[in-house]
Amino acid sequence: MPTADELLSADTVTTLARLLARAGGRRSAPALTARAAALDGLTYSGRVAAIRDAVLADLPEDWPGFEAVVRTALAEPAFEGWMTFPVNEAVAVRGLVVFEPGLELLRDLTPRLTAESAVRPFLRADPGRALAVVRTWTEDPDPHVRRLASEGTRPRLPWAPQLPAFVADPRPALPVLDALHRDPSEYVRRSVSNHLNDISRDHPALAVGTAARWLAEPVGTTDRVVRHGLRTLIKAGRPEALTLLGHAPDVPVGVRGPVVTTPRVAVGEYLVFDYAVTNTGELPAELVIDYVVHHTKANGTRTPKVFKLVTRALAPGETLSGTRRHSFKPITTRRYHSGEHLVQLQVNGRVRGEAVFSLDAG
Repeated sequence: MPTADELLSADTVTTLARLLARAGGRRSAPALTARAAALDGLTYSGRVAAIRDAVLADLPEDWPGFEAVVRTALAEPAFEGWMTFPVNEAVAVRGLVVFEPGLELLRDLTPRLTAESAVRPFLRADPGRALAVVRTWTEDPDPHVRRLASEGTRPRLPWAPQLPAFVADPRPALPVLDALHRDPSEYVRRSVSNHLNDISRDHPALAVGTAARWLAEPVGTTDRVVRHGLRTLIKAGRPEALTLLGHAPDVPVGVRGPVVTTPRVAVGEYLVFDYAVTNTGELPAELVIDYVVHHTKANGTRTPKVFKLVTRALAPGETLSGTRRHSFKPITTRRYHSGEHLVQLQVNGRVRGEAVFSLDAG
């Protein structure tokens, strides 16, 4: 991951100050210039907020004057990349009062660097009014704008505030996804998949039903969009999602393993296990094979986490076998605890075998 200084450095802010000053017909942008010299110690989000506030201080307070400066800056090829992110956030503050013109300015800014976070205050303030604008973006010739329609309306967009109304009821934004799930751009379709996955976390039946509608009239890219969009449900072994994608939970298979070859593992080492899955039926079988590691917590209970192994079609009598190395390298998002852990093999959402191993957390 790039550091905060790599994304929004003093040089970047100095360049932004120069561009906005020139766009406003001024010699300098004093608040931005001062902020460029006072970024040390600020996180990325802290830098965005501080630079946003400096933009608001340097640019006109009235919307027409503010918009004119930003649009003039847009004529500059150098006005691009991460320097535009705080400008987008400033548009979200100043443009919320005029609403539709603020959204349209974000539409024009998003090709320079996505405005997905900046549209969210509009969606929180008045979802219906904002969606009326956002839906028009699904027909825009620029894929960055079309993606903004999907990404900006995601209920649980990472690194951005959630949209509580859409977490509670994502249906108002479904017309956006319906318009874009066949988009010619993979960049746009990927966002549609991620949006559908967000929905699946809170409304699995709605996500599966939406995917089923798309699969009823598929194009060449539909299967991939749906599989990625239902990935959380697939990993969780939800039968309705597995069945929709042709992975019958009761598929006849024979399973050997997981056979653990490292019964004692220290943090920093690998759990290693072998596995084999055989199609024992008389028809080809579409298999989603995962493994589940149950991590032991400090209080002795366990929490499961599903990891993907392979998705394969097996002919009758065919066997798929392999060896998996699972890293217990220290990571910031998980704290390991010593004790007996469990690993399971999961085929089409059903646990088919398990084994224990010991972890030494030091």
